[in-house]
Amino acid sequence: MIKIVTADGTAELELLQQLAQRSGEVDTRVTAAVTDIIAAVKARGDDAVAEYTSKFDGAEMPAALDRAGIAKAAQKCDPVVSEALRKAAKNIKNFHRRQLQQSWMTTKSNGVITGQRIRGLSRVGIYVPGGTAAYPSSVLMNAIPARIAGVGEIVMVTPPSKNGGGSPAVLAAAEIAGVDRVFFCGGAQAVAALAYGTDTIPKVDKIVGPGNIYVATAKRLVFGEVDIDMIAGPSEILILADETANPVWLAADLLSQAEHDRLASALLITVSDEIARRTAEELEWQTELLSRRDIIRESLTNFGAAIVCRDMDEAVSLANNLAPEHLEVACENPMDYLGRLDNAGSVFLGNYAPEALGDYLAGPNHVLPTGGTARFFSPLSVDSFIKKSSFIYYTRDALREVCDDIVTIAEAEGLDAHARSADVRFKFEK
Repeated sequence: MIKIVTADGTAELELLQQLAQRSGEVDTRVTAAVTDIIAAVKARGDDAVAEYTSKFDGAEMPAALDRAGIAKAAQKCDPVVSEALRKAAKNIKNFHRRQLQQSWMTTKSNGVITGQRIRGLSRVGIYVPGGTAAYPSSVLMNAIPARIAGVGEIVMVTPPSKNGGGSPAVLAAAEIAGVDRVFFCGGAQAVAALAYGTDTIPKVDKIVGPGNIYVATAKRLVFGEVDIDMIAGPSEILILADETANPVWLAADLLSQAEHDRLASALLITVSDEIARRTAEELEWQTELLSRRDIIRESLTNFGAAIVCRDMDEAVSLANNLAPEHLEVACENPMDYLGRLDNAGSVFLGNYAPEALGDYLAGPNHVLPTGGTARFFSPLSVDSFIKKSSFIYYTRDALREVCDDIVTIAEAEGLDAHARSADVRFKFEK
């Protein structure tokens, strides 16, 4: 089910190329359908959203919930689930509060003042999948950093259930995280409504949250009208293991990502042939214990592998080239590698930090860059929900000191109006 590849400078590179293509090219049919939906929502607003909700979700749109309504709906959630969500929220808050930036200002002796003003976005929209793919943890991961950043209003969209309303666990998470309003609609129509606004659904400044290919395509198409978090691809895990790793645990962690999606990638990089072989054996029988075994088999067959490297230096280099979403370090001394692993969305150190710990409870955000984009993208954070403005104040004498330099640079660029806007203040003073 999972292939074992010996790194030789060629075999592993061929595997990387295969993984890079797993998301496929943009589906033109999906793009065309989503473009039509967006146009309809822009033209007809709530009526179009309601029609698509009925068509795709088979349900009427229930009334939106305000904070009081969210709190009431949250009471239907299993108390054990609610308590676990509250524990997770506490850790998420503690982690993300450390990211909060402050506005700043600096002054010089000649009266010059420069600085930067930081504040939260005015309104953010969170997309939350519905149906069987209800993820209360994603509500916490998206809404809590936004609240800490000082976002003025957080609105959430989620598809209605067949009998109306939404997932009690999702609504409990919304209440815990401080979501202000919930609208029961999903798909590309919900993204369009958030991007352009309707009579009932407000236009937002940024849209965040996971979704299917229609949601992801809609986010891509409205980017520029609003900001978005990222275009997320299929989930992925890479485990870096030495000869001390436990194959039973390695297999379990690989399966935790393979169950997400048929396109999910689960890779093991190790320096031990035995670890690779035993992990492959564990994957075979552990898969049979799981409810999503059909998805897992396809994922592991097409996009899973165990790569055996000559040494840990080669393994670390390969991990950096892959730049995975989740990177586990199942090694005897995991901290020895932390400073060398430059490209990863989130790093899990040691044998007792499974990827699921980061998904749900530890505190760092689980909205992470995929498809090798961890080379230049970062996880969702408080920074994702702020905007910055710089400011400048100069006295007359301070501007006089630098006026000639401004003129010189402006004239070098052929922009004489720029030059004149500086020196006119001294040629035509009152």
